[in-house]
Amino acid sequence: MTTMYAALLRGINVGGARKVPMAELRDLLEGLGHDAVRTYLQSGQAAFASGRGDEDSLAAELTRAIEERFGFAVDVIVRDHAYLRAVAEACPFPAAELEARQLHVTYFSAPVGAERFAAVDRPAFLPEEFRLGDRALYLYAPDGLGRSKLAEALARPGVTKGLIATTRNWNTVVKLVELTAS
Repeated sequence: MTTMYAALLRGINVGGARKVPMAELRDLLEGLGHDAVRTYLQSGQAAFASGRGDEDSLAAELTRAIEERFGFAVDVIVRDHAYLRAVAEACPFPAAELEARQLHVTYFSAPVGAERFAAVDRPAFLPEEFRLGDRALYLYAPDGLGRSKLAEALARPGVTKGLIATTRNWNTVVKLVELTAS
């Protein structure tokens, strides 16, 4: 049985560093034996179909292949369509009423508990807010991610230690669901 997945690459094609052209990423995924490969934007999203492995083994395989092909390590999270759809549907913020730049999801490589974020003084960052989901964090940043002080606090090494974390705006969250739907 074939499952549709999205691969989320962290920190590529930013400021001219760690370049991974999307055509080459598509070729790489196809070379690994995956089908229906598509990419979205230049910031590191690919959808593909696979009949083998699981999310973790597929992420590890792609991480190794990228390092071999491009000469640098890239953190990769792979999630299937059902998970991506569930994350979008579980959004605790009114996504339809917000601009895409105001709402983000950080995907984590493993489950996270509230204790990891206990040191974050939530009232100090209002009106910015965050909520936890299944291996995900929803961030409402009314002035956008680039100006978000809460996003900075949530990305500190003490908070994300031992995890791969990569953030996408709401447009990309929705597009990932669409790309993996068929």
